[in-house]
Amino acid sequence: MVNWKSEEVIQMDSMIFMRFMHALLGLYLWEFFISLGFDWAVMTGKTRFRWPLARTFLIFYFAGRYLLLFALIGIAVALDTPSEINCQALYAFNQLAGNAAVGLASINLSFRTVAIWSQNIWVVILLVLIIIGHWSLILQGILLTAVWRPSIGCAITYSDTTILAATFIYSMCFDFVVLCLSAYKLAWTPMRSGTNGAPTRLVRMLFSDGLIYFFIAFGSNVIATIMMVLDLNAIMSVIFNVPAAIASTIVASRVVRRLTNFQRSGLEMISLPREISGAAYKNTNAGLSNSVNAPSTAGIHVEMDTFTHAANIDLEGYPGVRRTTSSAASYRT
Repeated sequence: MVNWKSEEVIQMDSMIFMRFMHALLGLYLWEFFISLGFDWAVMTGKTRFRWPLARTFLIFYFAGRYLLLFALIGIAVALDTPSEINCQALYAFNQLAGNAAVGLASINLSFRTVAIWSQNIWVVILLVLIIIGHWSLILQGILLTAVWRPSIGCAITYSDTTILAATFIYSMCFDFVVLCLSAYKLAWTPMRSGTNGAPTRLVRMLFSDGLIYFFIAFGSNVIATIMMVLDLNAIMSVIFNVPAAIASTIVASRVVRRLTNFQRSGLEMISLPREISGAAYKNTNAGLSNSVNAPSTAGIHVEMDTFTHAANIDLEGYPGVRRTTSSAASYRT
C-alpha cells in the first residue's frame, strides 16, 4: 500500500503537480486568447449596454478571467523560478486569486439569473445573501504553507482542507440554487400561467447553458472536494483545486459570451390553428395577434393565428440581445 506521507511519494507528487500545472496553464491560455475579441469589443466601446447592471455584470466577468490568469502565472513562477523567492507570499496570492475566480464564476451565473427574473427584489436579496456567505469562506485567510526546495522550487507542505472543502461544497450548492431558479422561471412559470408553447431559441440556449455549466462545475468541484476530504498529503489535497477553478471560469465565461453575442434574428412566431372565420387584427397585452384567412380550393377554408408572446425576461441589458419589432405592428384597430 502506498504511503502517501513518505518523502519519496511527496517529491514524486510535487513533480506531477508541476507538470500538471503547466498543462493547465497552456489550456487556459488557449481559451483566454481565442476569446480576446470579445474583451476588446467591450473595452473599446463597440458593445452598447441597455441594462443598468450590465456594466457591473461585466466587471465580475473580467475580474474572474484575469484573476485566474494571474493565479496560474503565479503558480508557474513559483514552480519554475531558478532562484529562491518568498513562496509563502506567492502562494497566498495564488490561493486567494484562484478561490476568488471560483466565487466570481458563481456570481456571473447568478447575474444571468437576476436578468431572467427581471431583477425581482426577492431573488436579488436571496442571491446576495448566498454570495456573502460564499465569500466569507473564500476570504478565510491563508490556508496553505509553501517552502522553497532547490530541486523543485516552491512546494506545498501544508493545506487546511477543512475550509477549502467547505468552500467548494458551498460553490456546488450555490450553483444548484441558481440552476433551480433559472429552470423555474424558464420552464415552470410559463406552464403554470398557461402560456407555455414551443420554447424559443433564447430560452433553449439559457436552459441548456445553465445545465452544461452546472454539470461541468459540479463534476470538477466534486473531484476536488473528494481529494481534500481524503487528505492523502499536502499536494494531493489541492492538486485538483486548479482544474476546478479553470473549469468553472471557462464555462461561466462562455455562458456570458454566448448570451451577449446572441443575435435575435427576429420575432419568433408560434402558429396555432383556429376555427373562427373573418380577419381581425388586434393588439393585446400578450403580444400582437392577427388572424389571417388563407383561401383554398374545394371550398376548404384554412385559417391560421400567428402571435408572439412577450416573456417577462429582461435580457436587453446583455450587449447583443436587442429587441426587434415586427412589420405587422403597423396594423391598427
